[in-house]
Amino acid sequence: MKIAVMSDSHDHIWNLRKALVVIKAEGCEKIIHCGDFVAPFMFKELEQAGIAVLCVFGNNDGDKALLTRFAMESRGLITLYPIIGELTADGCRIAFTHEWPVAEGLAATGKYNLVCFGHSHQYALKHIGKTMALNPGEIMGKDGEPGFCIFDTGAREVERFSIG
Repeated sequence: MKIAVMSDSHDHIWNLRKALVVIKAEGCEKIIHCGDFVAPFMFKELEQAGIAVLCVFGNNDGDKALLTRFAMESRGLITLYPIIGELTADGCRIAFTHEWPVAEGLAATGKYNLVCFGHSHQYALKHIGKTMALNPGEIMGKDGEPGFCIFDTGAREVERFSIG
């Protein structure tokens, strides 16, 4: 299964749309978003893609009650977790969060094959024991080349896609 991993879109609807075109073309079955959508209209864009989205809040997400309501109204397409989300796909255990200190702790448990995080806006792929820790970089494009990653659960490989 291919899973898109993104973070820190910060209302940049145009880059999110570019990412979604690639995600659909690559045949991704799920999207993990590691937080900082900022406004609820970003959820509408994700919902229109028709791909299941699992996501967490970031430190810049505004009206959390409204974001939660939008997720609940997405007909099951958007699942929003407060701090940590989990997913098992093809026997691969995945956790996701927004900030590195939480991700580092999750990875250190050895319980997961992949731990995803965001916040720094910088792409990073680290190994902590047998766990890959992945920051896909930012969708926004403020601090670096905008992009996201796709994780293949069968091959256990990460590929980064630039959308700049």
